[in-house]
Amino acid sequence: MNTTTSLIIMALTISTILMLLNNQLATMEPNSEKLSPYECGFDPLKTMRLPFSIRFFLVAILFLLFDLEIALLLPLPWAMQLTTPMYTLTWTLTILFLLTFGFIYEWTQGGLEWAE
Repeated sequence: MNTTTSLIIMALTISTILMLLNNQLATMEPNSEKLSPYECGFDPLKTMRLPFSIRFFLVAILFLLFDLEIALLLPLPWAMQLTTPMYTLTWTLTILFLLTFGFIYEWTQGGLEWAE
């Protein structure tokens, strides 16, 4: 047998064993909470048109911003080996300055305060 065939057989064997173990060892104790159609914690008898807090969107946008920052700064070690490393360093510091300034501005305006 070659390496690819043995790896496929080993992966199928391990995944089958793990599925069987999970099926045998899992405790299945249904209760009224689990059997209700609304398992998410909302009361099904209330109106579903409750106001949604804008703070959740703020946290999501901040996460995306700083995730984007990491994606923009990731190629920095390779870019520093170019013929003009000062040009790369200038753009990197500009991005970091803008993100830091925006974060401090949002913080001083009270936009990051969860409870008022």
